[in-house]
Amino acid sequence: MIKPLTSAQLTGQVQSHLVTLATGHRLHPEAAAAFALLQQDASAAGFELAIASSFRSYDRQLAIFNGKACCQRPVHDERGQVVDMNALNSTEKLAAILRFSALPGASRHHWGTDIDVYDAAAMPAAYQLQLSPEEVAPGAIFDPLHRWLDGRMNAAQSHGFFRPYAEDHGGVAVERWHLSFAPISEGLETVLDASTLQQCWGDELLLREEIAKDLEAIIDSYVKVPKGWCSVV
Repeated sequence: MIKPLTSAQLTGQVQSHLVTLATGHRLHPEAAAAFALLQQDASAAGFELAIASSFRSYDRQLAIFNGKACCQRPVHDERGQVVDMNALNSTEKLAAILRFSALPGASRHHWGTDIDVYDAAAMPAAYQLQLSPEEVAPGAIFDPLHRWLDGRMNAAQSHGFFRPYAEDHGGVAVERWHLSFAPISEGLETVLDASTLQQCWGDELLLREEIAKDLEAIIDSYVKVPKGWCSVV
């Protein structure tokens, strides 16, 4: 039986639920074992399945979120264009950030179940990985890998990995590069609630007042994933 995560583990404040891979990435032990199998299958199919991002701590997510909120980091829309954050009010800024960046404490990357992936074998020398919609579009550099992953998922041969953001439901934008180990993450989606999030936030979180105005709706739109995103048996 898989041990439930504590609140501190769920919100990325500790790493005691993780193992470290040879690449330095950290994952939940069950997710790590499943990824190794998926990686072997990918290699047999001619791909070098690699992780760009795995576990992300609360502090790291806070730095990303605050950097975007104070216009020190670029914010992109679903077309990959940079958003002029100075032209937006607080409500619009929050919505723009949440399209691609989670609230600190609410990132699926805290759980050790979610990864951003790419095909290292497809990258030319000195290529700068972007994890952008353009890279995974039809005919683009990582399209072959993702079409292969589509086939594995459709055949229930992806070792439990599925895409939580395969479709745009008005919350988080489509992220074909984002995979989640559903046997664990599907249950965690229902555990994370407003109280748990509020307890982990400090005064350093920017846009906190704006977040608090509609936190339940934010959780429904940007944290919870509509049913049917995976087909775990």
